[in-house]
Amino acid sequence: MESEPTMGDVPEPATPEGKAGLTALLRDPGSGLVALDYDGTLAPIVADPLTATAHPGAPAALRRLSARLGTLAVITGRPAALAVDLGGLSDVPGIVVLGHYGSERWESGVLTAPAPPAGLAMARAELPHVLAGAGAPPGTWVEDKGRAIAVHTRRTPDPDGALALVREPLAGLAERAGLVVEPGRMVIELRPPGMDKGAALANLVAERLSRAVVFCGDDLGDLAAFAAVRAFRSAGIAGVTVCSGSAEVTALAEAADLVVDGPDGVVALLGSIATALGG
Repeated sequence: MESEPTMGDVPEPATPEGKAGLTALLRDPGSGLVALDYDGTLAPIVADPLTATAHPGAPAALRRLSARLGTLAVITGRPAALAVDLGGLSDVPGIVVLGHYGSERWESGVLTAPAPPAGLAMARAELPHVLAGAGAPPGTWVEDKGRAIAVHTRRTPDPDGALALVREPLAGLAERAGLVVEPGRMVIELRPPGMDKGAALANLVAERLSRAVVFCGDDLGDLAAFAAVRAFRSAGIAGVTVCSGSAEVTALAEAADLVVDGPDGVVALLGSIATALGG
């Protein structure tokens, strides 16, 4: 008779709910789902998001885990195909990548996505005038994601001050364009309404009939997924929330069952789970 997997070197969550969720995943990995954010979780935060390659150990850790798990997913605000390319995710068998907060789906080399909403064209046209009127300083950088537009301030001399300057004008632009504002680490994103990481995670859990869920994130946009995990628990689905810790965002750590040390800690966690499952 095969012995039941034990925690081994897997970090122990600080909450009883988190411990129960991780135990459930190890007991029945075939009905388990592990989902992760990309930036700040699988990949270190960098000044240029287009160079944000995954942690060197991430692809191997993901491959080890995918062989033992029912569902492995990445849920990101990035375009799905870009996350696949930057993360080397096409080499991870069976992984599902949900981009633009779940509006796009990449799986087995196939990308599916609806047409971008009309409001994005308006926001794209008005954005330079809005930033100029707000006094956005040199170094403010616009990332056009196709289905969303992100304004980054990390390259400015005072990133927090620059973010404060543009926050209200960008909120006004989003309202006029029928978009929503998604705050993040030195970035404000304008994106279509109706989807967030919590909804994306809930849809995937329902599709896969998952009975134990782990979600790892690092930023404010991941709070919706944390809330979804808490809702799963109320519905009898075990769940664990994991924060990829940083000095820039503390709200997520306060809400997490388990806090690890950035992408290094996330990769170590994935590896330890794979090892506990015999991978």
